[in-house]
Amino acid sequence: MTGQSLTQTLETPTASRRGQILEGMRRGLIGRCPNCGQGKLYRAYLKVTPCQACGHDNTQYHADDAGPYFTILLVGHIVIGPMLFMPFIWRAPTALVIGTTLPTIAVLTLLLLPRVKGAIIGLHWALNCKGDPSGEAF
Repeated sequence: MTGQSLTQTLETPTASRRGQILEGMRRGLIGRCPNCGQGKLYRAYLKVTPCQACGHDNTQYHADDAGPYFTILLVGHIVIGPMLFMPFIWRAPTALVIGTTLPTIAVLTLLLLPRVKGAIIGLHWALNCKGDPSGEAF
């Protein structure tokens, strides 16, 4: 990495750079190719595929554990946190609480996970963070 590119990486993003980051994340969030916004990002539930529209290789952006981590963080704040303040949780029978909250948490997690992973892939695209071609972390 050259000194200039390192300096550019560490600088505060410009308005156009911020726009590119938000655009990439938005495209990924809706499951589209972050490069063109036309092709599909996934060929299966979480299996990233190269774009059929523009040919961009989306598999080079590794979201790894960030998607599940941020999904758990979101679900915890959206469901678990507020639920602890509801009297229903503390007064209802345990079986009823578990029977109503676990499906809610599971469905919300399964709905958010591909969207969060797509947003992370879009962020990686905007920041040009590509994975190691050898597949090794270090």
